[in-house]
Amino acid sequence: MKKPPKFIANFDSATAMVKATARFLNGKDFPALGLSPVLKPPAARANILPKPLRKQLYIFSGWNESIPPDKIDMVDVEELSDWVTSVYPDRRSQAVAIGSSNGAAVHLYSALGIPWLPQTFLVPVRQKVHPDEPTEAMEIGKEPGAELLRRNPDVQLHHMHDANQDRLMIREMTYFRIKRKKLGAAYERFLEEHLPPGGTILVTECEQSWGVSRISDRHVFQHGAVGGATEDEFHDGSERVAEYLEREDSPHRSWPGPEPTERMPEAEWGFETALLDDIMRVARERRYRVVRMRFPEPQALSPLVADLYRWWYDRRNISSSRLLLESFIILEPWHTLATGSVPFWMEFNMQASLEAAHRYIDRAGPFEEIFMMLFNHGVEAVGLPTPEEWGAVIARAAKRGEWLGGTPGEFPMDYAQFSRYHTELKRLAPRYPLPGYLTLGAFDEFLANQGDEYDVRFEEERPGAIAA
Repeated sequence: MKKPPKFIANFDSATAMVKATARFLNGKDFPALGLSPVLKPPAARANILPKPLRKQLYIFSGWNESIPPDKIDMVDVEELSDWVTSVYPDRRSQAVAIGSSNGAAVHLYSALGIPWLPQTFLVPVRQKVHPDEPTEAMEIGKEPGAELLRRNPDVQLHHMHDANQDRLMIREMTYFRIKRKKLGAAYERFLEEHLPPGGTILVTECEQSWGVSRISDRHVFQHGAVGGATEDEFHDGSERVAEYLEREDSPHRSWPGPEPTERMPEAEWGFETALLDDIMRVARERRYRVVRMRFPEPQALSPLVADLYRWWYDRRNISSSRLLLESFIILEPWHTLATGSVPFWMEFNMQASLEAAHRYIDRAGPFEEIFMMLFNHGVEAVGLPTPEEWGAVIARAAKRGEWLGGTPGEFPMDYAQFSRYHTELKRLAPRYPLPGYLTLGAFDEFLANQGDEYDVRFEEERPGAIAA
């Protein structure tokens, strides 16, 4: 597989999910977050280090993928799109997905055998800032942000600063998330070569939004991110924010920052609907069918995809009693299918994800087996459940519940899990041959039998109409 450009991060959701989808479509699994073989042995031994050194190792792993601000001119969105389109098999497809990053959607694309073209990517820029000084962070991002936008006229820039979950990383780097407003030459060429007239463009639209501060026409600053702390807590503080900052030896007890001036699609997960106009233009020209898959927040798609796999297994006379809980970029479409597992993707490792897992088990369970793969991000952030609370989820299995590759007592600094979860997943039995892809007709049949059970809307757009 061709290497991604040096200006994007391997730890980014979009980068990892492109790799996972492409590897599946190329008949391969997705081991250890896509880490190179050189990095796997150090990751496996990470837990022998004292925790302060583990934190430094985690910070360095991110810093090593960032670019200096004076190299911002290397960011070329068309080069990035060329990489995305190069990793998929050279064959026609019944559909092509475009839009938001989403782990549940990766399993949907894998089931349908379709490629996905992301709208959003992370460009980490090497700059030091105190994590609890969001205003300072916004200021030092202005100049490199302006240069990035000058060289890339078809994107908008969301500077995201999350001192809760991303605390370790943002002290050394600025998170620039770029969102395409137009398809661009590489994406258009890919559609022409891989999607015949009459084929379907599936637009993956997460409607998660966030309050932002406007910097320029195409540049906004997002203080906070989806996860444990609420949007209000990032601006107004709370008792648990104050306790967290005290534990982190911060001179602050809240995060005073720039006041939001408007709401925009959330930096990492939200879909910028400006791209729809260009999608509809191409659809008119090439007679494509456009279907918008709209959902209010990242995890809203997870129950639907999990139930799709249960329905699929039942049609294949395979038991659907094994639940696999995935977290952020710890996901594995190949071995999910090979082990007959029901995938339930969680956006991260915070309270909202814990609650989503319990809700799904309440509705769809009981499950004989529940396996869990949690992302470790190194800080006991606001809204992080305890290992015991996470353990209570897998304890709901009727026969067997396990942390795959994880050591509960080391969470959320169990970096060795990044190397081990994939090995343990491969050991699960029984194993099943991978089936052929589901057709869009079969997917429609599944949806027709579900009623209004999910918080997901499918809307077909007429190519001659202007998208709302």
